[in-house]
Amino acid sequence: MSLRHLLLAGLVAAVAASGLMVAEAIHRHRNAFIELTRLERERDELEIEFESLRLEQATLDDAARIESIARARLDMRTPEGEALRIVQR
Repeated sequence: MSLRHLLLAGLVAAVAASGLMVAEAIHRHRNAFIELTRLERERDELEIEFESLRLEQATLDDAARIESIARARLDMRTPEGEALRIVQR
């Protein structure tokens, strides 16, 4: 084989190796992008759930709502006169 043929074979091997490395890099990029998309979707779902829970907590913590439920369901009322006791430390 002549030097020219060896050089050509070496260049062909280098181009083939470079092509394989590019294909592998593209494959890794695609997998990373798919994972990123999945994580972004999961983040969005968690943000929606978090906002829903915050709204629910705000609704449940409302003092007027608690008092209304206590009066309606438990027949509770504010004590008056003699029934009212103030405890001091």
